[in-house]
Amino acid sequence: MAEEDLYTKDGTLDIHKKPANKKTTGNWKACRFILGNECCERLAYYGMSTNLVNYLQKLLNQGNVTASNNVTNWSGTCYITPLIGAFLADSYLGRYWTIAIFSIVYFFGMTLLTLTASVPGLKSSCEKDACHPTGAQTAATFVALYLIALGTGGIKPCVSSFGADQFDETDDTEREKKSSFFNWFYLSINFGALIASSVLVWIQMNVGWGWGFGIPAVAMAIAVVSFFSGSRLYRIQKPGGSPLTRILQVIVASFRKANVQAPADKSLLYETSDEECAIQGSRKLEPTDKFKFFDKAAVETQADRIKGFPNPWRLCTVTQIEELKSIIRLLPVWASGIVFATVYSQMSTMFVLQGNTMDQHMGPHFKIPSASLSLFDTLSVIFWAPLYDQMIVPAARKLTGHDRGFTQLQRMGIGLVISIFAMLTAGILEVIRLDIVKRNNYYDLEYIPLSIFWQVPQYFLIGCAEVFTFIGQLEFFYDQAPDAMRSLCSALSLTTVALGNYLSTLLVTVVTKVTTRHGKLGWIPDNLNQGHLDHFYWLLAILSVVNFLVYLWIAKWFTYKKATGRAK
Repeated sequence: MAEEDLYTKDGTLDIHKKPANKKTTGNWKACRFILGNECCERLAYYGMSTNLVNYLQKLLNQGNVTASNNVTNWSGTCYITPLIGAFLADSYLGRYWTIAIFSIVYFFGMTLLTLTASVPGLKSSCEKDACHPTGAQTAATFVALYLIALGTGGIKPCVSSFGADQFDETDDTEREKKSSFFNWFYLSINFGALIASSVLVWIQMNVGWGWGFGIPAVAMAIAVVSFFSGSRLYRIQKPGGSPLTRILQVIVASFRKANVQAPADKSLLYETSDEECAIQGSRKLEPTDKFKFFDKAAVETQADRIKGFPNPWRLCTVTQIEELKSIIRLLPVWASGIVFATVYSQMSTMFVLQGNTMDQHMGPHFKIPSASLSLFDTLSVIFWAPLYDQMIVPAARKLTGHDRGFTQLQRMGIGLVISIFAMLTAGILEVIRLDIVKRNNYYDLEYIPLSIFWQVPQYFLIGCAEVFTFIGQLEFFYDQAPDAMRSLCSALSLTTVALGNYLSTLLVTVVTKVTTRHGKLGWIPDNLNQGHLDHFYWLLAILSVVNFLVYLWIAKWFTYKKATGRAK
């Protein structure tokens, strides 16, 4: 093997800041530690969040609407803070150190949450079925929750990209493995979620919240240890400097040269003459035809030549311009994921509240907590992810001729369609449940004689939709992101979940306000037997159909990026 073939060509380094050796770093041997970290971190997250709506109701004495909105607001914040972590990773720290630092913050948040559920003084006092939290105890709980939200902000946008960094994109063999990594990455998330939604939810409801939050805190400690254990095997991308600065430079330079005519021949636009890109950790990007106005920033004028060394606020490279164009092209696809995320967020709110009203018995003596039904979403992902990788992709490859079976946009679109059926299924079940209530006058009955396991199909369909849309989204935003903006674009994809949660909060708030006029109970009262939760599900189904139709137009319009050369 030639000397140059011993090292990666994508600009990655090892932990000692030397060029990454292909044999001793990266690939699946490094990914084991990353997948272990993600599995334990997700166990911690879902072990705390899956049943959070019940915790807020029982220990903080909050009603259905307040608890539901607090969960979606907090969950939304967990998916907004990745913008902070991504900016730090791409600009200054790199993905390795960002994950390391924020994991420790995350662990402190989990520890504080455990203390608020178990230590007298921090824990709210309860008698029989009622709890009476003080303002300080409620505040301590939310400080812990939002510390966790900050911690997860440094992990979420970086860990999937960091795992994908372990495969050299300039190597055909390693590039093929990268697509499988995203499937196994998402599978590791759901193995953690499986334990959380089954064992931990049962512990919370039957043993106590102290143990129920303490075990996730220990899992987070294991996640930190797992991540550091693989340090010597990792391939680390150098931070490329502030991506926001580069974007602003293109915008400013374009407007400064608004009256300049861009040449029809793209080869005349300014670019560095070296094979390597001027941006750390990035390859050059080929010029594209869309958003031609920004090409003006790469037109070299007489003034630029006279001044010698180019001013980046007046003259930008083609690659720098294509970075901005890539972000603009991603935005419509990004926006189409918001409604899907709103549907997904119902698993931790409305699905749980719906399940609270149903018969939760498994045999004469055992009751399954309603939040534990999310394990069927997890089982669905665990079933579909390897099936997609091992069977659906090879079969689709024969039909489409595409090396990945489906394009990433096709894969995401299939998931959007499945999510529509998930909402229709949930709505039909609620119609049946309310019909039983009406026929038997069960309006004041706590548990309707209808098995909670009738919720399984809606959870299973959500899980199937995840495998297509969320995994496709992870891969899509990594692949289509400029090399030096991958953490930022991963964070951008995660903000769809944040905005989906916020949209859910907005919808619940608006629906409650509109439907409770003139003294009516509304669609989502504290006693769901007297409401119309099915109408809320129909609303989400209609929004999902409209969203899918818009998505079809977006997917047809999208142009995939083309990278050349090697990273600096």
